[in-house]
Amino acid sequence: MVAGQSAVPKGFRGITKNIGLKAVGDDFAAVVSEVPCRSAAVFTKSRFAGPSVVLSRESAALRTARGMVVLSNNANVATGRVGDDNAAEVRRRVAEIAGVAPDELIIGSTGVIGRPYPMDAIRANLDRLAWPFPDADYEQVARAIMTHDNRLKFFHTTVGDAVLVGIAKGNGMMEPNMATLLTFFFTDADIPAGELDDLFRRVVDRTFNALSLDTDTSTSDTAAIFANGLAGAVDPEEFERALYECALHLVRDIASDGVGATKLIQVEVTGARDDMQAKRIGKAVVNSPLVKASVELADPKWGWTFAAVGKLDEETDITSERVRIQFGDLVMHPDVPDDELLARAAKYLEGDEIVIRIDLGIDDGRFTVYGCD
Repeated sequence: MVAGQSAVPKGFRGITKNIGLKAVGDDFAAVVSEVPCRSAAVFTKSRFAGPSVVLSRESAALRTARGMVVLSNNANVATGRVGDDNAAEVRRRVAEIAGVAPDELIIGSTGVIGRPYPMDAIRANLDRLAWPFPDADYEQVARAIMTHDNRLKFFHTTVGDAVLVGIAKGNGMMEPNMATLLTFFFTDADIPAGELDDLFRRVVDRTFNALSLDTDTSTSDTAAIFANGLAGAVDPEEFERALYECALHLVRDIASDGVGATKLIQVEVTGARDDMQAKRIGKAVVNSPLVKASVELADPKWGWTFAAVGKLDEETDITSERVRIQFGDLVMHPDVPDDELLARAAKYLEGDEIVIRIDLGIDDGRFTVYGCD
């Protein structure tokens, strides 16, 4: 990780300000590349996706989006035709200011559902914006897109001569089903559009789609990456590793910042029939109210983890005799733990980051999921 704002991707300009959605603090952010970009994006699978998601899906299909605009503290969801028109107007106005086509912008909106935008205030504030925006300050942008977050979610790193920056917001309504919350990545690496889309989806599947806090899928979840190529070509495998590192850092921040969370829970499932089975088991465990209670209370009731695995009755190749459960490095099953082991397990569960390891003893499928107590 590179600390602070010492390294940023070339060619991105950004602005944040209050446009009337929050009582205090910035509630609007826009970041736009000075030059054309290649892009990739994924979105919520909710049947009640908001107007911002509907607009952005159309833009994402072109793989040429060169920036984003986000309004925070108002999701603009369940607002009918008015909400559709307002989202389109906001995106069009920002695009006109930046001198780009509306479909070159991904728009995101997050916050309260069922409340229309205060368009008079928004119009008045957008009319005061002028291009060029300043050089993008990504920490400031990450702060502007926050709603109930307790901490800033920001990470950046380098890949060869290129810089990669990631920001995110979210700490509730977190069962992604394709993407999660709002998260955006900016890089000056030169990556072919098809390759960027493929590697982005692989990374999202292993990070944001491995995150689950409360089983509720948001109406507004959006994840996108913008690559303007100004730093030249990079090794695709090296870039994918860097993107994974960046995304995983954001996921861990989100999980530990969940509503009411005190501890990060990481469930590592191995020995599954395939990776998808491992993911289903991991999600069942991390979402279990009893497992969450065990972790929160530092009560080593490993049987609750055992039961969470067993409740997936359609997984007929899982047998209790083969399942191995660990809290950290402490084996809780198949052995029957004695009082000394239970005491050590209770001590382990007092930590801030808890790893539950489950081996199914079937094959070599594996998956790791992230959540909180």
